[in-house]
Amino acid sequence: MNATNDLPTRDQIAEADTWDLSGLYVNKQAWEEEYKQLEQSEKEYAKFQGTLAEGANKISACLEFDSQCMRKLDRVYTYSHLLNDEDKTHNTHQELYERAVGLATKLSQARSFIDSELMSIKNMDQHLNDEILQPYKLHLEKILRFREYTLSEKEEALLAASADMARAARDGFDMLDNADLQLGTAKDSKGDEITITQGGFQSIMQSYDRELRRNAFESFYNAYSAHQYTYSALLAGSVKKDLFYARARNYKNTREQALFSENIPASVYDNLIESVHNNLQPLYKYFSIRKHLLGLDDLHLYDCAVPLVKDLQWDMSYESAVETIEAALQPLGSEYVAELKKGLLEERWADRYESANKRSGAYSSGCYDSNPFILMNYRADNINSLYTLIHEAGHSMHSRYSRRTQPYLYADYTIFVAEVASTFNEALLTRHLLKSASDEKMKLYLLCREIDNFRGTLYRQTMFAEFEKKIHSSAVAGEPLTVDYFKKVYKELLTLYFGEEVILNECLSLECFRIPHFYFSFYVYKYATGISAAYALAERTTEGGESELNDYLNFLRSGGSKYPIQALQDAGVDMTSPRPVDAALKKFSDLVDQLETLTSQMS
Repeated sequence: MNATNDLPTRDQIAEADTWDLSGLYVNKQAWEEEYKQLEQSEKEYAKFQGTLAEGANKISACLEFDSQCMRKLDRVYTYSHLLNDEDKTHNTHQELYERAVGLATKLSQARSFIDSELMSIKNMDQHLNDEILQPYKLHLEKILRFREYTLSEKEEALLAASADMARAARDGFDMLDNADLQLGTAKDSKGDEITITQGGFQSIMQSYDRELRRNAFESFYNAYSAHQYTYSALLAGSVKKDLFYARARNYKNTREQALFSENIPASVYDNLIESVHNNLQPLYKYFSIRKHLLGLDDLHLYDCAVPLVKDLQWDMSYESAVETIEAALQPLGSEYVAELKKGLLEERWADRYESANKRSGAYSSGCYDSNPFILMNYRADNINSLYTLIHEAGHSMHSRYSRRTQPYLYADYTIFVAEVASTFNEALLTRHLLKSASDEKMKLYLLCREIDNFRGTLYRQTMFAEFEKKIHSSAVAGEPLTVDYFKKVYKELLTLYFGEEVILNECLSLECFRIPHFYFSFYVYKYATGISAAYALAERTTEGGESELNDYLNFLRSGGSKYPIQALQDAGVDMTSPRPVDAALKKFSDLVDQLETLTSQMS
């Protein structure tokens, strides 16, 4: 985008290109009414406090009331956060969001007695078999798992009351990165000024104009350099916040707390890092091939996203992307495909395009009583937008199937399995595009895209996971979390994961300050395990028959009714073994070998 043409404002975006939130609330007044109802419900929690030991009927009544409140809160929060993300500078929407978050904190405090009171009931195990509690049995069992890490009612109330304050680092990062940070402009080889945005930066990195890429890269990271001490303080604050809560609940460290919540063995995390460390040579080989094919004397990171087929430009409208997604997902059956297509086009699940002050990136959101919603910053000139759309559609359909099948308490699946459904869809997209490729150059383009997908998801996210492990371990040891410390740790990992073929510009150490997922600790490793499980399931489903397809669809339907490791095992993949990760890494190595063979034949 030229510097003279700013991003369109929200009111300049066509309604058909925005998400339709009327299914949540017809207007803000309807939101206000439900908000006020919830405010009144906050006081009603007190009538249950101190009564749960009286028997199963009291427990059932409390859990039913709690479920109704949380379901309403989900609606209130979802509506406000979606509005807020449309324009991060919109004061009214920001106010709605802050009120929703504040109400969530109050309700969390009001209901904080429930878990600790349930855990203090001596004959609780007997109550679990009571008929009236059968709809809540798994829910109660999940609560009782945390007995060792649950505090007294007063302590739980205090921790709940601190939740609003605990968002400070994450909210500070969010506002700095999406609203205040000015990324500047960059000159291309013709001397024209190009405006850099969060949404457009990756497209620039795919430009064939190396001067533009280099200038944009430098300008982009100069912006982060100018605020590096603020970013460092925010990241350190987030890590210390996580450690405070982990220690308050008697966990050894933050990672133990994060893994325990989903019942994931620590070996899954450690096996991932070990497997990737043992398979870095194919990655180094790929960088060497890329350097050779680009004809460069030196390879920088800003050279690593350029398509290797120079005469193939990508141009796909949003509507065409939906048609491509429809074709790619045919193996999942006509019902799945038809519902997704209708949602993406007619029912306006997606907020499609970038606009001024809109949240960067992409996500899938929604609640039990709404359609799924997809935030996009779609660009027709970037194939990553197609992959992002089908990725977020995977999340949305997972939510759709789960909410349709499971009761409210068991509709939310954990993050560990969430990335499986989204990456599964990406695998089917690549399979479809490669099959329909018309010539060798197109196949080369898609082969490189697939390699880069593995590189970005399996290798890159594992590097992030290792960074998190290191900085959180340092926090446990009481070591200072300074700008220089963060940059040093990150530079060491960059050196390990990129090898000798890629020149690591000094400013790259600042990249650790621009990763939003670091504010959701121990999340990123799930992308890497997710792609491993997804490719295993995609192969199983496409090569199998009706039984294998039903196994996968039942996995989508299972929601939170099973622990994630068990849900994947039932679908046909065992993530407690290193085999799925090793198989994914072997596939990456095979793809690099194919690239080497194909390019040698074309030379």
